[in-house]
Order: sequence, then C-alpha cells, then structure tokens
Amino acid sequence: MQYDWILFDADETLFHFNAFEGLKAAFIEFDVDFSKTDYEEYQALNKPLWVQYQNNEIDAETLKNRRFSVWAKRLNVSEVTLNAAFLQAMTKVCIPLDGVLDLLSSLQGKAKLAIITNGFTDLQQSRLERNGLQHTFEFLAISEQVGVAKPNKGIFEFAFEKMGHPMKSKVLMVGDTLKSDVLGGINFGIDTCWYNPHSLSNTEDFTATFEVSSHDELKHVLIQA
Repeated sequence: MQYDWILFDADETLFHFNAFEGLKAAFIEFDVDFSKTDYEEYQALNKPLWVQYQNNEIDAETLKNRRFSVWAKRLNVSEVTLNAAFLQAMTKVCIPLDGVLDLLSSLQGKAKLAIITNGFTDLQQSRLERNGLQHTFEFLAISEQVGVAKPNKGIFEFAFEKMGHPMKSKVLMVGDTLKSDVLGGINFGIDTCWYNPHSLSNTEDFTATFEVSSHDELKHVLIQA
C-alpha cells in the first residue's frame, strides 16, 4: 500500500449522522413531537454556529449549548440538558455507513487507522463501542479536546504527534467535506480523498488527490495503491 496511515473523518464518512432522527428521539423525553419545521429552525441556528466553530471564532461548549438556546427557553430546561439528550440519542442513530465495516476490515494489518473529527467527545467513543470498533483505530483526534477544528493545522499537528511524525507522503486524509477534511489535509501537506457519494460538484478552488463515491471504491483504490 502507498499509505502507512489513513485518517478518517467520522460523520457522513464512516457513520450515518441523521441529526433529525436524533433530535426527534431526544425531544421525546420532553414530550415534544419534533417536526421538519422544528428541524429547519434548529438548523438555521446550528449551521452558522458550526461555521464559527470551524473558523475558531467560538469554542465547542458555546456551540453545543447555543444551538439549543431557543428550545431551552421554550421548555424551561437548560441548554446543557438538551445537548446531553441529543448526543445520547445520536449514539443510537450513528451506525456505520454501507461498506464501512468491510473497508476497515480489509485495511487491518495493511495501514494504521485513526479518526480526526470536528465532533464532540461525548459521542465518539460510545458509538465506536456500540458498533464494536473501539479497537480499530489507533487514536481519535477530537476537535473539542484539541481546541481547534478542521481545517486548522493544529488538529493535524496533534494527530502527527500521536502518529510519531511519519513521512507526510505516507499519510492520507479521507472525508466527505471539502472545506474541512480536504482543505485541512491539503494545508498540512498530506494527500486527501474526497468521499463524495452524492456526486456533488466541486465549486472550490482546490481539489483532493483523488475522489471516490463509495467505500468499496475506496477499498480498491487503497489496496491497489
């Protein structure tokens, strides 16, 4: 194989991340039938916060809590309580995407695997354990713990410390998001793979080293490389 290390994004690269289903499940605890309209309202607040987070303008705690500020007032509960209920619900919703288990199994013994995610600590280890993947990855680099999010070089520097400073030519970053996964990898000087299952157009002024539309395609590219 060309690569000794493969760094994976988590949400929508390895795991389904159906936030609507997670929110519906979480709000049942508060006797709320969470609707699509409610979800659109939530996302109108949530999405700009994620942009601020990835730009290092706000920290993880601010994001986690501020996105539930409207519902906290409506239900007269704390933002922390709502966020905890949501992350707990997501551990049950976040199952591996089709082809992921076969991909990870095929890479065992051929390359070392790790995760670099802008997600939150509460969710990461629990869903790995729930899906029997707790021993698959050498480490998790979680933006909440590191203090910076992809595409910031800092989270990649943290990962390289964990890896023991391998040759950058031997490291690949795989992710579904151009502006965080691919740009982050490019800025750090490593090869990147854009996992693009929906055949989206690249409107950015940069491109990944290669692009795949399925985990089976990625498996064949990596094993042959």
